[in-house]
Amino acid sequence: MSLELAGKRAVVTGGGTGIGFAIAAELARQGASVVITSRRSDVLKDSAEKIAGETDSDVFGVVSDTGNDASVRALVDTVTRAFGGIDILVNNAAEQPAQLGPCFLDADDERFQRQVNVKVIGYLRTIRAVAPQMIENQWGRIINISGTAARQTGSLIGSVRNASVVALSKNIADELGGHGINVNVVHPGLTRTRDHLDLQQKGEAGGFGPGRTSANIIGRIVEPEEVAWVVSFLASPRSSAITGDCIVAGGGTPGLIFY
Repeated sequence: MSLELAGKRAVVTGGGTGIGFAIAAELARQGASVVITSRRSDVLKDSAEKIAGETDSDVFGVVSDTGNDASVRALVDTVTRAFGGIDILVNNAAEQPAQLGPCFLDADDERFQRQVNVKVIGYLRTIRAVAPQMIENQWGRIINISGTAARQTGSLIGSVRNASVVALSKNIADELGGHGINVNVVHPGLTRTRDHLDLQQKGEAGGFGPGRTSANIIGRIVEPEEVAWVVSFLASPRSSAITGDCIVAGGGTPGLIFY
């Protein structure tokens, strides 16, 4: 099934590494022109060159901080000049880990405020910046990357910021749906990124051997590309019937029923 992404123009924030990189690469493979962002120029250059070298798509990086409104506006202006507009926005920029330590006493004010500013208000900043042109075009896709901490305890800051992304997304989905713009959330679970592998090596990720885990139904760590496949579908015209909703791409949660 073709995802009909050829000719679409996408921005992936936090696209230099991990899940964001995998999403950007998959969108490019499907024919979209892609801009990736990061606060680190060295990461952006290498990642953009790698994706461009493996695909036939136009890919480049823009240094941007979603925690800063002027930086976000400059990003959207740059992409619009280069591509003529933006059809797809994937909000993925976030600082990891959300919280240092598992106790609510570890949720210090400064870190809490920074996390909300970058991931929650930051997502809102990018949406505010791209929504007018999506409304004008009467088409758009916005996918906000959250995480399974929205549905479980263990990190107060992580739970609050991710649940806030869900509430943000649903509110905006209701407002933009009449303009042909879909807004959805993807919750990655335990995924094979550098951060999660470091946790597993320290014995903090749960599981029973390299690449295996008891934390989900499928019994293994999800690959970043598997999350990217879900996001690419939601970014496509084929996802027209899905908006204002959340999809968990974490291999399934044992024992829980969500309805």
